[in-house]
Amino acid sequence: MRLTRAALALAIPMTLTAQQPERITLDGSEVAIYNLVGKLRVEGGTGDRVVVEVTRGGKDAGQLKLLTGNIRGRMALRIDYPEDRIYYSDMGWMGRSNFTISDDGTFGDSGSGRDRRRIEVTSRGSGLDAHADLHVIVPKGKRLFLRQGIGETTIDNVDGILDVDVSASHTSVSRMRGSLTLDAGSGGVEVTDMTGDLKIDNGSGGTTLDGVRGGRLNMDVGSGSLRGRSIDVTEFVADVGSGGVRLSGLKTPKLHLETGSGSTDVELLAEPDDVSIEAGSGGVTLRMPAATSAMVDIETGSGGIDTDFEVKLSRIERRALRGTIGSGKGRIKIESGSGSVRLMKS
Repeated sequence: MRLTRAALALAIPMTLTAQQPERITLDGSEVAIYNLVGKLRVEGGTGDRVVVEVTRGGKDAGQLKLLTGNIRGRMALRIDYPEDRIYYSDMGWMGRSNFTISDDGTFGDSGSGRDRRRIEVTSRGSGLDAHADLHVIVPKGKRLFLRQGIGETTIDNVDGILDVDVSASHTSVSRMRGSLTLDAGSGGVEVTDMTGDLKIDNGSGGTTLDGVRGGRLNMDVGSGSLRGRSIDVTEFVADVGSGGVRLSGLKTPKLHLETGSGSTDVELLAEPDDVSIEAGSGGVTLRMPAATSAMVDIETGSGGIDTDFEVKLSRIERRALRGTIGSGKGRIKIESGSGSVRLMKS
C-alpha cells in the first residue's frame, strides 16, 4: 500500500516570528532529518529523544513547513520548501546547486519514491528567500540519518551511529564516538578526535584528519588533498583522485592507498603487516620504524628508488626493486607511474 503525503507527514504551522527557535522531539532508535538550505549543528545530549531546534530565516521564512512522520521505518523531520527556486546568501557558500526531491519530500536516500521534483538553490537572483538553521541534540546510542543540502555542517560530542549526506557544505566533526558514514559533495571535511569506524566519500574540497582511533577507516576523495596525523586504526584504505596525501603519526597494520596525482608522504609509527601504495603521478615517500621487517616490491615508471633500509635483493633494475628487509614478515608493494620512491627510517 502506498502512503499519501498527508499520511507520511504532519505539518507544523508557522506561528512564531522568524529567528525564534522552534523545538521538535523525535522518538525512536532511528531518526532522519532532511533540510535543503541552512546551517546544521549536531551535538550530543541526554534523555531518550532526539531534539531539533529549528530557526527559520529569510524574508519568506513563514512559507516553510516543518513536516514530521514515519518514513521508511524512521521517525523523520523534513523542512518543506514550497518553491522550485530558492535564494540563499551566506558567506560560507556562493554558487548554484540543483537537487532532485522524491515524492515523499526526501533526498539522498536509496529506496525513495519514483516521482521527482527539481529544486535549484542559488546565491544570486530571485527565488524563495527562506532557509532553516537546525540545532540537533542526539542522546547516546541513537542512529541518525542526516540529509543536508547547502550550509555549514558541524558535529560535536556525539556518541552514536551517524549517516550524513551533504551536498555543498564544509563539514566539521569533533569528539565523535561510534560510527560515522559521511558523503560530502563539496566544501571540505575535517574530522578531529574520532573513535570508531569512519567512512568518508568527499567529492572536492580536501579532507583533514586529526586523532582518529579504533576501527576501520575508508576514504574516497575526488579532488583536494588528504592530510592526517595521530591516526590509530585497524585498517586504512584511501583512494585520492588529485591533491596529494600527507599522513604523519599513523598506526595501522593494513594500509592501502591509491592516488591519481600529487605526492604521497606517509609516516608509520609501527611495523606494518600489509602496505600497498599505487600512485599515478607524483613521488612516494614511506617512513617506517628502523626495526621494520617486510618483503618489498617497488616499481616506478620514471624516477629513482632510494631506501635507508638494508634490502636483501632478489631483483634489481633501473626502475624496479624486489627483496627482503629483515626477516620479511610483512609486505610492502609500491607502484608509481611517475616520480621517485623512497623508503626512509622514521
